[in-house]
Amino acid sequence: MRAEAADKDMSNRPWFGRLKAVGEAGGFFERLGQTHTAVFIDETRTLLVTFTQSQALDDAPDGLPMGHELAGDAGWSLLSIVTDRENWFRDPAVYGFFDRLVDDGFFEQFDRVVFYGAGMCGYAAAAFSVAAPGATVIALSPQATLDPRVTEWDPRFKRHRRLSFTDRYGYAPDMLDAAERAYVLYDPHVMYDAMHAALFTRPNVTKLRCRWLDGALEADLTGMGILAELIDAACEGQLTPQAFHRLFRARRSYKPYLRRMLATLEAADRPWLIALMCKNITERMHAPRFKKRLKQSAKALARAGKNLPGATAGDAPDDD
Repeated sequence: MRAEAADKDMSNRPWFGRLKAVGEAGGFFERLGQTHTAVFIDETRTLLVTFTQSQALDDAPDGLPMGHELAGDAGWSLLSIVTDRENWFRDPAVYGFFDRLVDDGFFEQFDRVVFYGAGMCGYAAAAFSVAAPGATVIALSPQATLDPRVTEWDPRFKRHRRLSFTDRYGYAPDMLDAAERAYVLYDPHVMYDAMHAALFTRPNVTKLRCRWLDGALEADLTGMGILAELIDAACEGQLTPQAFHRLFRARRSYKPYLRRMLATLEAADRPWLIALMCKNITERMHAPRFKKRLKQSAKALARAGKNLPGATAGDAPDDD
């Protein structure tokens, strides 16, 4: 009865019917046990593989997984695995699905395969990429494992430690050995994310530091308008550290990032740097909060006998 109830609940989720219709129209839709689904859309010989939590589909206006619109616009094929649980995709039904794809030579029909995921889904992108040797992986703040023998220092997922990370597709860093290149993005100021990232140190892994994103990388990179461009570059075979850093310059105009950087400087009591930062921002963009902070900083510095180059205490107008 419990299994039937779970199955019925999943089928009644708002996104389920939409996902099924899209898959059956363009490739396939398959239930993987009671808590996972897989949808495949067959287009070109470039394949984007994404991992998604169903809550994200509940919140999505079209009820479709991350990457669907991007793949559709670019004409790529898409394979998306959706989970209805916080289970890190640790399910024999998911293992069996990827085993069948390997046995059927599914990934061999594509010239380029890119795996993408964030957090728990970033773990899955890394772990299951072993099924497609030569793939590119983009993992945002991924966990390496929740096996307490390895990561007992991470208290965030204590109730999930009973999941098995010692059987197949288990330790994500080892599963990257077959990848052509993997990119692990993380915020070095989020201690546990940085510690997990350290476990991914491999010759074919490039770690990209995303300071002051507070671990919310997927939301912030989307807010900056660069996440789609990162995935696009990977699918075009053009993603490099240099390409990432060029795109990441968008943070200079992304106010949530700027506010976090300002808060960090204020906590460190760095008035000169605060004033320089606010001056730079107000010269480039409309930012009332930073104009007000610039005026306060300029006055404080003036009282200490210091003036910013080209600025005085009265340069920044009153603003609300």
